[in-house]
Amino acid sequence: MPAPLLSEVEKGIVAGLLIGEGHFGGDGKSPQIVLKMHVRHEPLLRWLADAFPRSRLYGPYEYDGRHFFQWMARGAALASDVLPVLEEVGLERYDAHAGARLQAMKDNYSAFIERARARDARAATDPPRSPPG
Repeated sequence: MPAPLLSEVEKGIVAGLLIGEGHFGGDGKSPQIVLKMHVRHEPLLRWLADAFPRSRLYGPYEYDGRHFFQWMARGAALASDVLPVLEEVGLERYDAHAGARLQAMKDNYSAFIERARARDARAATDPPRSPPG
């Protein structure tokens, strides 16, 4: 599946959200980008989930007096959809700290990202399978 087609403005919105509010990390096995925001930002987060259909939006949650949604990009959504947008924008040009966090995640999970991108590229070129029977 190719990366989503976003306008330059939309790419800027994605980059700005993740610079200001995003977390770049992982669980030791696979990388993830997480964005938690108050429920009042639901339309924005739903737009983000629609812009990256393989990402996930969870919630709403209520925890310790906070009401929020959590958007996550993992696997192919992260490697083939979100990362190419962030790499094109060049977070480090606008925010060295966010750029360094993104680069650290990419370095720590480079093998995972390469495998996910390769699987995604193969899936995009493989002919559709006919159902058994």
